[in-house]
Amino acid sequence: MTISKPIVSLKNVGLWYRKGKGLLTREANKFWALQDITMDIYEGETLGLLGRNGAGKSTVLRVIADIIHPNRGTIENNGHHAELLSIQAGFNMHLSGRQNILLSGVLMGMSRREILSKVDDIIQTAGLEDFIDEPVRTYSSGMRTRLGFCTAFAINPDILLIDEILGVGDAKFAEKSSLMIQERIAQHCTAVIVSHSEHKLKELCDRVIWIDDGCVKVEGTPDDIWPIYRDFYRAYKGLSVRPVKATTEKTG
Repeated sequence: MTISKPIVSLKNVGLWYRKGKGLLTREANKFWALQDITMDIYEGETLGLLGRNGAGKSTVLRVIADIIHPNRGTIENNGHHAELLSIQAGFNMHLSGRQNILLSGVLMGMSRREILSKVDDIIQTAGLEDFIDEPVRTYSSGMRTRLGFCTAFAINPDILLIDEILGVGDAKFAEKSSLMIQERIAQHCTAVIVSHSEHKLKELCDRVIWIDDGCVKVEGTPDDIWPIYRDFYRAYKGLSVRPVKATTEKTG
């Protein structure tokens, strides 16, 4: 992979949520989901985001996808469309699977003709031929996951944002979705993947960024970052760790 100018850059991004109501001051009521995120995404790379639950990884994906807007910092994006592949994909539970595919396609900027040309392939890939005209509320979580993944994947965005979906659902679909992503990556698609899987990060990612407490802690190759993160996490859980011989400093 040739590193060139970033296609998306986050600089000192911070985002807070309001925590309930009460006697606390407005400032004390803020929870900073992201405190200081500075990172770049390069065309054609597969970037992994690693960190504990609640560290801010999924929030970073939503910021990149322009679903939520930060309270401070800047985002530079020169017209690249990022699409978030996440569980259930905001479906209308009262509509059928087929109707949700059409609605999702239109909301993602496709014409009705374009999304209609992809419907049969989406249904077949998701394995929902016998249930596609039933209301989504009757689907299992695995069925909704498959439908959401295949619908969003069919849009073919500039940047795929994948939020811990590779290990969700049955083993057969997990393998299928992983192969689909690998094929898309082989076509030089840009992707950002949130995962806790050492195997998936090493298999798919060129680079990994470790996020902790809403900040970029360290970045580097999967082989560099995983041992450091593993020992940190074991220490966090109160388990014994092996000493780390070398550290990898954040680049950029």
